[in-house]
Amino acid sequence: MFQAVERARAAQPAWEALGAEERAAVLAGAERAFADAAEDLGRTISREMGKPIAAAQGEAGAWGRVLGDRARDVAAALAPERLDGGDSESLLVRVPHGVVAAITPWNFPVAMPMSILVPALVAGNAVVFKPSEHVPRTGAILAACLQSVLPGGVLELVQGDGAVGAALVDGDVDMVGFVGSRATGQAIMRAASDGLKRLVLELGGKDPLVVMADADLEAAADVAVTHSLRNTGQVCCSLERVYVADEVAERFESLVLSRAAEWTHGDPLDESTKLGPMVSRRQREVVDEHVRDAVQRGARLLLGGDVPDGPGNHYPATVLADVPRDARIATEETFGPVVCLMRFDGSEAEGVRLANDTPYGLGANVYTADRERGLRMASAIRAGQVGVNQYLGSAPGLPWVGARQSGFGFLGGPEGHRQFTVPKSISYPR
Repeated sequence: MFQAVERARAAQPAWEALGAEERAAVLAGAERAFADAAEDLGRTISREMGKPIAAAQGEAGAWGRVLGDRARDVAAALAPERLDGGDSESLLVRVPHGVVAAITPWNFPVAMPMSILVPALVAGNAVVFKPSEHVPRTGAILAACLQSVLPGGVLELVQGDGAVGAALVDGDVDMVGFVGSRATGQAIMRAASDGLKRLVLELGGKDPLVVMADADLEAAADVAVTHSLRNTGQVCCSLERVYVADEVAERFESLVLSRAAEWTHGDPLDESTKLGPMVSRRQREVVDEHVRDAVQRGARLLLGGDVPDGPGNHYPATVLADVPRDARIATEETFGPVVCLMRFDGSEAEGVRLANDTPYGLGANVYTADRERGLRMASAIRAGQVGVNQYLGSAPGLPWVGARQSGFGFLGGPEGHRQFTVPKSISYPR
């Protein structure tokens, strides 16, 4: 692994010398490799971490179409700027950090690595890439697609578990880009502190959905179920806390239950499967522990909640109602296919208070017929992105931000792309 860092260090100056636009053009040339590998990559994702094949192929196939555009967006964000200082003129340029360690997760094993690799590389850094130990083959295919167009050493691949990641953080790298759990992010911050290594950490969440009494309950129920259960609940911005106004709670429970019952689990390579297996037995145990704890504390189990017999780490779509606020599933990141329903008094102030009742701050959602109230609540909720009468939206140019303990730095958009560089000003008299 140290040799991988040394090779990256040796290759980086020549890569930086190309300039951002040329580097973007080089990366764009990997679109063909991604298009050719898409089918194999999608099936590999399904086999390694259990994502249903349609979603896996969608994730894998996108980069054969959009890589060039994404790379050019990064280059545009890094373009030099001239600033008038009166008697002098200044040029603001952005220079790479050097060698970036990219440590990425298993739940979106192509999309998440690319959110670090593309800006890091276009910015002129060399990268040492460690995919999750749960998706080694996926990581290897992804790396090979990029390496097919990159100069030797610019992208190095290392494989292994957390010990390998820790050694990489401790190694001769200048920046760490990490997507994963809050606990691991905290460990990376501690390890990086002695060298003041730059960090971008996209961490976990405990995202709320607040459903006001005047909300479109059908639409809110669709969102509650889809974004609690998709990818078997293994999404950093899953809806893990659903707060529903008392006066509509019974109706909302009925709507959620009918929708969640349609999410049956099965073979991820079967086109009809909506819920694949969980990534590991231990992750399934965590979910089961959270569900059992909630029921023991008084939650009502409306659907699922039992570990099924048979092979695979399957866990059924589960719906809990009247979950106590001190239950583990209400406070800890669960990362599983559970819709967790809790009632509240229906007031705007209480909805905001409950949404903020967490150390996390990744995403949040509010449903109400009163758009102005929804916008007020969104402004008061401490999260990096908030959806009002829709799930978290995204437009070109928006960063993906983990506020509070959901992140440090951010990815995406011009501001996120620039975090893979150091701004440098060069000033001279007119």
